[in-house]
Amino acid sequence: MHQQKPGLVAVVSGGHSAERDRSLLSGNTVLASLERQGYDTRFLDASAPDFIARVHTADVAFLAIAGQYAEDGKLQGLLETLGVPYTGSGVMASAIGMNKTMAKNVVSAAGVPVLPQALIPAQGASDTVAKAIADAIAFPVILKPQSEGGSVGMTVCHEIGELVETVAGIDRGGAWLVEPFITGTAVTAAVLDVDGGPRALPVLETLPTEAEFYDYTTKRDKNLHRYRCPAELPAEVTAQIAAATLTAHRALGCTGYSRSDFMVDADGTVVWLEVNTLPGLSRTGNLATMAEAAGIDYDTLVRTILATAERSGYRP
Repeated sequence: MHQQKPGLVAVVSGGHSAERDRSLLSGNTVLASLERQGYDTRFLDASAPDFIARVHTADVAFLAIAGQYAEDGKLQGLLETLGVPYTGSGVMASAIGMNKTMAKNVVSAAGVPVLPQALIPAQGASDTVAKAIADAIAFPVILKPQSEGGSVGMTVCHEIGELVETVAGIDRGGAWLVEPFITGTAVTAAVLDVDGGPRALPVLETLPTEAEFYDYTTKRDKNLHRYRCPAELPAEVTAQIAAATLTAHRALGCTGYSRSDFMVDADGTVVWLEVNTLPGLSRTGNLATMAEAAGIDYDTLVRTILATAERSGYRP
């Protein structure tokens, strides 16, 4: 996997989103890897006042960033306009992938099973809204922001009183969705473009040690979760997850790499939850763990992702 070094690589990180801390961890780890491998690098915070002027002079942007204004197509559109090649998916795939409902519609149309859902309206009394949701989806339910990553804002409700209280407490100016909360095995699976084609990496199982599910706090505290990779699942279930991950990646138009999250219930039924078009890149994160299980060390992973940056032609 040796390729010509691209010149100045701007590692784009930070930003304005709720996932800024995760982005900075990824960015600094990627920067160290690139420097270790002899690349000419520059670290750029996407929220800095001089960001546009500085990124415009880069030969390629390595996007080690996540969340709103970063993973949702807005940053990608800016880089397309500036003519700066970048890692990860393009504008369309990023925008659709960040919107959970739109992503589920696309992936479901491609034949991958997803959960039913209800949307929380911007108007209406909390108890009326909660009753309508309860009539549509049996408890327990999980509330999610429509366009956030990293498990930001997710809340599980087990009965109508909890749901009324939660609906009353959220900012309904933003879009929220509600899905059934199913228990089972939480897994994640990744696709990495290697030598010009997408390859599914070994499936990883996420195991919270205390929390009810893999929530925001659990995800960020290594003492509150552990990984098992490859996941301890029947071979046919693992194969189904790998196939669904590749299908979702292609259906959404992702490029370079992506990561899909799934739940597997007690009966072995697999449902697709969401996609991450810019997965975290810490050394101990799930993408690096899956890559290592596939025999790809961290520096090779970073170099492989950099090689996937689109350098010519138009993409939606």
